[in-house]
Amino acid sequence: MKESARAKRIKRHYKRGKQQSKLNLVSLMDIFTILVFFLMVNSSSDVQVLNQDNAIKLPESKAEAPPADVLALIVTDDSILVNGRVVTGLDSFRSFDGKVEPALQEELNYQSARASSPAPDAGRPITILADRELPYDLLKKIMSTCVDAGYASISLAVNQKPEQGA
Repeated sequence: MKESARAKRIKRHYKRGKQQSKLNLVSLMDIFTILVFFLMVNSSSDVQVLNQDNAIKLPESKAEAPPADVLALIVTDDSILVNGRVVTGLDSFRSFDGKVEPALQEELNYQSARASSPAPDAGRPITILADRELPYDLLKKIMSTCVDAGYASISLAVNQKPEQGA
C-alpha cells in the first residue's frame, strides 16, 4: 500500500526528532577562552587581604604601602594565634611577668626553623593584627617576644582610611 504525503511528512518529522543533537565545540572553546582571559585579568589585583577576625577592629591609617605576604600574628579577645594556630591564651599571656613569653617564643622559633630562606639582616618580617583597644603593655610584650625570636621587622596591620574631599 502506498503512503500518503501526510504520512511521509509525519515520518520525516519523527525521524528528525530522534536524531542526537551535536555540540558546537568551536563556540564552546571561544567561551572558555574568554573566561580564562577574564579570570586572569581580574585575579591580578593590587589588593591584599589579610585573614582578619571580625572581632578585631584595626586602627585606621593613611599608609599607602601594601602589606607583604609574611607571618601573621593575630591577637583576639581571648588568645594569640600565629598563622591561624592558637599559641597561648591572652589571660595567661597577661599574667606572665617577664618581657619574653616562652610559648609564643617557641612557636616563633618553630616558624623561623620552617622558613626556607635565611633571615635577613633586619630580622624576619612579621605582621601583627591586633584590636586598636589592645593595651600598649601587651603589645610591647608581644613585640619584644618577636624581636627576641628573630622577627625584628615588625608591621602592624591597619585599615586604610578613605580619602576625603575628592
